[in-house]
Amino acid sequence: MHKSIPVFILPLMIVIVSGLIGLLMDRYLVNKWIQRTRRLKRPFLKVISTSLKGIVIVLALLIGLDFAINNMPIGDDQLHLINKGMIVLFIVAITTWVARLSTGIIDMYGRRKKMPALTLFTNLTKIIIFIIGFLIILQSLGISVTPLLTALGVGGLAVALALQDTLSNLFSGIQIISSRLVMPGDYIKLSTGEEGYVRDVNWRNTVICTMANNENIIPNSELAKSILTNFSRPEKEMSLVVPISVSYDSDLAKVESVTIAVAQEVLNEIEGGVNEFTPFTRYTGFSESGINFNVIMRVQKFDAQFPIKHEFIKRIHVRFLQEKIEIPFPVRTVILKSQP
Repeated sequence: MHKSIPVFILPLMIVIVSGLIGLLMDRYLVNKWIQRTRRLKRPFLKVISTSLKGIVIVLALLIGLDFAINNMPIGDDQLHLINKGMIVLFIVAITTWVARLSTGIIDMYGRRKKMPALTLFTNLTKIIIFIIGFLIILQSLGISVTPLLTALGVGGLAVALALQDTLSNLFSGIQIISSRLVMPGDYIKLSTGEEGYVRDVNWRNTVICTMANNENIIPNSELAKSILTNFSRPEKEMSLVVPISVSYDSDLAKVESVTIAVAQEVLNEIEGGVNEFTPFTRYTGFSESGINFNVIMRVQKFDAQFPIKHEFIKRIHVRFLQEKIEIPFPVRTVILKSQP
């Protein structure tokens, strides 16, 4: 027993030293590289450096373990098993790195192209890469993957028939993301009445956050089939139309001038208004009690219309009182005829 102890000291030291070298490289070299890529604003280099985090330690340990095995008096059978285990660990490390790198590139591309949240694509990519890595491990262990692929094909057909709704939501989610018609941050309204900000599109559902800060969970297949209005496309700026009515005795030219002045004041002073836009009015018709017209303003995004409209109504009411412009009440004339 005592004679065998020194035999394992050198291999153990090699493994420990290689692990320490890998740890130092991970803590200093990889971290320095990550910080440098952030300063240089090179997204692709940042993705590569971030994906290597932790992988360097595993690779260094495997290299040290390979040197240590060569200095250990072990039999061929044990050496064969250890080599197989090292190959499996190496494939797992490389597969993890490829999965990180691929998902990082997808996220980088999505941010650059301003695409919606790519949770669905990143998860599918991880699953596919790890399945490929698992098949490579089986092949390296001498296990034929052909029967497994055949079984998976037959089983996959049965699973596809049993999970029709799930697969429908999956492919609908892919279609929604790839079409880029709906993106996180967009305010949408479905023909069924649901409306709110799109928060995420995952493998099964689209999450919509309402103005009341609640969530509507809508299956992707239902969203793909629904008629929807996207208030954030083709741009987030939108027109705000406020209907008003004035009495028949009003000076319409004066009404138009006063209304435009108040509307411009609101757009300039209230957050969310488009300062560069010049508001205008359009008379629309005669009602029972007055003359109707619309005030058209421009806001930066959907929810900005509410404070703009609120402040405009307050100010236009005060200004009309000052200018002696009457906002009429509904009037109905009743004629009574006496019987002969």
